[in-house]
Amino acid sequence: MIAPDGRGRCGWAVSAPDYIAYHDEEWGVPRHGDDALFERVCLEAFQSGLSWITILRKRENFRAAFAGFRIDRVAEFDERDVERLMADAGIVRNRAKINAAVTNARAAQQLDGGLDAFLWSYAPEPRAAADRPRSLGDVPAVTAESTVLAKALKKAGFAFVGPTTSYALMQATGMVDDHILECWRAGAR
Repeated sequence: MIAPDGRGRCGWAVSAPDYIAYHDEEWGVPRHGDDALFERVCLEAFQSGLSWITILRKRENFRAAFAGFRIDRVAEFDERDVERLMADAGIVRNRAKINAAVTNARAAQQLDGGLDAFLWSYAPEPRAAADRPRSLGDVPAVTAESTVLAKALKKAGFAFVGPTTSYALMQATGMVDDHILECWRAGAR
């Protein structure tokens, strides 16, 4: 889809300035670092059942509320922290998702080699240019790889990491590049 600035973009990215910036600067760009990836695991879980724009617009509030998504800090959260977060109108106040963030921090601490190495070990090989999605309808919500990743995360003690959430994580962190063919970002990892 051609955006007002004349650039071709994935259709979902042109409905709001927040989406354009996220699409152009982050989505599909390889992201590394345990804490950076932990943030994405948490935000994708919080997004479950909601619009991504809601999470984007609250992201700075989430970062403040969750100690910058530093794994070791979030792993120390206790029931007082959960109650503090439940009272924070700047984030999504869902007890199960808040508890999942704490659980996931503790699980991430236990991973041999760290979260970055663990997640990226499930990244599929980059697709050939000829296999690039031609439209949003060609972009899957779940793949065999995301199903395997979800099972591995659950086995490692993570919560709120089903196959759809895992695939969204893979897309958001550049493990897969689902920019459609006419998008200026396609293949520009």
